[in-house]
Amino acid sequence: MRRKCHATLKPESTRPVNSTFLKLALDTPLDQVFDYRWVPEREDEAPPEIGQLALVPFGRRETSGVIIDVVHQSDVPPEKVKEVLAVRRNLPPLSGQWLSLCRFAADYYQRPLGEVMVPALPKNLRAGTPVSLERALKRLAKLHAAPDPTPVAAQELNAGQRQAVEAIAVAPGFAPILLHGVTGSGKTEVYLQTAACLLQRAQAAGQPAQVLILVPEINLTPQLEQNIRARFPGLPLATLHSGLAEGERLTHWLAAHLGQASIILGTRLAVLASLPHLKLIIIDEEHDPSYKQQEGLRYSARDLAIWRARQLDIPVVLGSATPSLESWQHAQSGRYRRIDLHERAVRNAVLPTVRLIDMERDKPSEGITSTLIGAIKARLEKGEQTLLFLNRRGYAPVLSCDACGWVSNCPRCTAFMVLHKPEHRLRCHHCSLEQRIPRSCPTCGNVDLQPMGRGTQRVEEGLQQMFPQARILRIDADSTRLKGSAQAAFDTVHRGDVDILVGTQMVAKGHDFQRLTLVGVLNPDTALFSHDYRAGERLFAQLMQVAGRAGRAGQQDGGNPSEVWIQTRYPQHPLYGAVMAHDYARFAAGLLEEREQAGLPPYMHQALLRAEARELQEALDFLSTAAGLMDHPGITINEPIPMTLTRVANTERAQLLIECVSRPALQAFLREWMKALRAARTRVRWSLEVDPVDI
Repeated sequence: MRRKCHATLKPESTRPVNSTFLKLALDTPLDQVFDYRWVPEREDEAPPEIGQLALVPFGRRETSGVIIDVVHQSDVPPEKVKEVLAVRRNLPPLSGQWLSLCRFAADYYQRPLGEVMVPALPKNLRAGTPVSLERALKRLAKLHAAPDPTPVAAQELNAGQRQAVEAIAVAPGFAPILLHGVTGSGKTEVYLQTAACLLQRAQAAGQPAQVLILVPEINLTPQLEQNIRARFPGLPLATLHSGLAEGERLTHWLAAHLGQASIILGTRLAVLASLPHLKLIIIDEEHDPSYKQQEGLRYSARDLAIWRARQLDIPVVLGSATPSLESWQHAQSGRYRRIDLHERAVRNAVLPTVRLIDMERDKPSEGITSTLIGAIKARLEKGEQTLLFLNRRGYAPVLSCDACGWVSNCPRCTAFMVLHKPEHRLRCHHCSLEQRIPRSCPTCGNVDLQPMGRGTQRVEEGLQQMFPQARILRIDADSTRLKGSAQAAFDTVHRGDVDILVGTQMVAKGHDFQRLTLVGVLNPDTALFSHDYRAGERLFAQLMQVAGRAGRAGQQDGGNPSEVWIQTRYPQHPLYGAVMAHDYARFAAGLLEEREQAGLPPYMHQALLRAEARELQEALDFLSTAAGLMDHPGITINEPIPMTLTRVANTERAQLLIECVSRPALQAFLREWMKALRAARTRVRWSLEVDPVDI
């Protein structure tokens, strides 16, 4: 990559005059492409190609952009057209299908094209200072080295798994398939054997092929990566997620972009990777809300993956024990093909028995009822593992004063500061503000401050007192902050060096704990009364997923069946009845009926305009003005309201919900509405989210 020294073309320049202009997409909030003049260094130098990267001046800085067109004239006045500084020629251009994917995402999610394209590339690739691609390319050879050339044999499939593999492997063209399998039904084995069939068929035909496998969270990649490498030793594999160092990410991205990696494993950002030979997409745990990006380009990786499969006319598999209602409704209507796996893959492995503990009758001690304590003791005596699930990290949600009623509110947010006892800190989980634990009440001076509620740290402390001989491990975002610490913790559990595991949603899905036979769920009731209409759907999925960690290795001779105990004050709630019956279909049918009657997704399409300002009224006034910018026949614009978490980091937040029964009509309205909003002058920061998941 050569770098020129001039930001603008000087009239006295002796270089060859050239009338070639490049249209670039840059990472800016401006919804436009930018024209730059390209002047060759030599007379025989070929002009740049669409899809290449170029370094250009932009304001007072230099930035990289993607060339989306090469033309011979520009509508911009000549004196305002700046000159390209350099073109990255040592990298093959991004393909037309990748550019089309980005154009669709920009159009659908109402974002500038450059805000889609440029952030999707590795940071080292788009940096203003050129990096050595040659060094990254040399690392590719080491990336695919396999220590053991002998592959691990594929597992024997049961009838359901075999039907699934055959159906996906022969699917013609675009075929969205919902793989609905109970937890432990061997969906991963279906993925691996389907990928093997596709890659072998492509190899026999002498054609390159790539398979993209998406998982919702980073901590799910190591176990799956290990399984893939064991099954396909020597087969080029690339992993893409935000936990990689920038050099690693560049190396893996290049392996995918150059077509060297046959299997690409990653989180949601991998859906925007350059994959020139993509033939199959697999979305594991497709229901997971982590597939929705919550800042910048607020895209759904699941939805983009489905669009990409349609674009390329290839199959896409959506796997889950608890599918999203959108996917389930599509399967019910015939838009998706549904394949059910009713049995667990391991012989003698059955779904755990789910029981409820009425906390009004069995009062908990240290957050754990006597019934659950007895069940833990029984498993400890047998040398089996227990998982206690509580989706609340920290020691306690709040610190309080009984004398005057003071509570540990965050001074910058409408939220409590969570007590983290081991660190002797109060920490806000929204703005990251930290404070020392006060020695006395800041209001009345009372020194007897008490924690209210329980987080994973407090549960861990209580268990250590109840079971001093047990090996107890806590896995949550606090205990796994260091790189590699999460995988080290999970390895400890897999080795059997843990008797009782305490964890948040990090442990609830995707992990195959062979010795775990008991799951206890603490404090799930709060989701039953949430203002979010999706809360029940998410709670059901969470409970089914965490329950599925138990009994995956099969019942041993003379052993007790695995079990799940859910502590609740509302044992008669129908959601818990569906969980006890492992009956997703019944639960989904009831929810879909409610959604249809209430006019909610998937029967209604939504967008959410959010506004942030120093004063709440300023944000609300902006939203009111925005609502009146255009006529909107057929579009419902609700009243602007403060967000549930109104203040974060001293910024007030409000929102405006837009609804329509027709997706095309909503998109047409948003397209024109965004033009009007971008033209309006305001000091308020605002953003639009299409298909919001949190309202």
